[in-house]
Amino acid sequence: MAEYGAHITTASVGDDQPSIFEVVAQDSLMTAVRPALQHVVKVLAESNPAHWGFLWRWFDEIFTLLDLLLQQHYLSKASASFSENFYGLKRVVMGDSHRSQTLASAGLPTKHLWKSVMFLVLLPYLKVKLEKLVSSLREEDEYSIHPPSSHWKRFYRAFLAAYPFVNMAWEGWFLVQQLQYILGKSQHHSPLLRLAGVRLSRLTVQDMQALEQRPRANMMQQPARSISEKIKSALKKTVGGVALSLSTGLSVGVFFLQFLDWWYSMENQETIKSLTALPTPPPPVHLDYNSDSPLLPKMKTVCPLCRKTRVNDTVLATSGYVFCYRCVFNYVRSHQACPITGYPTEVQHLIKLYSPEN
Repeated sequence: MAEYGAHITTASVGDDQPSIFEVVAQDSLMTAVRPALQHVVKVLAESNPAHWGFLWRWFDEIFTLLDLLLQQHYLSKASASFSENFYGLKRVVMGDSHRSQTLASAGLPTKHLWKSVMFLVLLPYLKVKLEKLVSSLREEDEYSIHPPSSHWKRFYRAFLAAYPFVNMAWEGWFLVQQLQYILGKSQHHSPLLRLAGVRLSRLTVQDMQALEQRPRANMMQQPARSISEKIKSALKKTVGGVALSLSTGLSVGVFFLQFLDWWYSMENQETIKSLTALPTPPPPVHLDYNSDSPLLPKMKTVCPLCRKTRVNDTVLATSGYVFCYRCVFNYVRSHQACPITGYPTEVQHLIKLYSPEN
């Protein structure tokens, strides 16, 4: 049984097929990048809506454009998406024995490249837009007081009712494909790879050497002579520079995202509390040597200032003692200190207390 489990999680001898852990990890990488960037954009937009508000309004389109540049760059330069290349994988064209021997630095053929771009970039964008549409229609349907009198309302109500089942079928399709991949019945862990006509494979030593030598070869190329060649060269360098900047930033950000995922994990909450917990403050010291500090009354319901039963119980958060609201308000406003401990304080540190009877 253990041998069978080892066969599932690792590749057999001479097999370049990655394990299920590798393919799932690279799938989850870009899934984690999007919400992280979305949170950063949200913080920027809330801090300065005039300057950064457009980033939040057009986040899906901007992210899709940057993702398009990034994925197209890696598919043409490394025969893999960004996350696949990050985990040392490449895409190999199915049914072509000559292409299986081609180095990753050669890139994918144009047909398979744009198929891969469509499933990597366009399909997630459409899925996000569809989920937002469903969410808005569901809110409109819940808060609407008008009956479904038109055919359009009947249609989108039927659509809302059918969408969960369609989404379940979609996710189930992926789950079945992953189970077949684990059991060795399929070469694809995702049906989108099958539709794109490619499969994932590990990078070989020759692939890694070719990918390292490619930037040097590009630097040794002769400069373009005609104007059109110069323009094309400049555009390629610009797009390549943007894609390289994105890949470098994401490569560094991936480790930061992994750290945040570990830091905020449920299993790590106790460790976080022990590391970030402040020491317990000592109890307030009674300054009996200060003539201005009244002695505490023996009865707990008596105000230390007026020596009468408290009215409108109010606690001073600086020290924790309870007074009448009028007494402590006037004292703190005049002395800016706690009447018992002498700790510096302000009026905003007064907190009204409410008893269960009230």
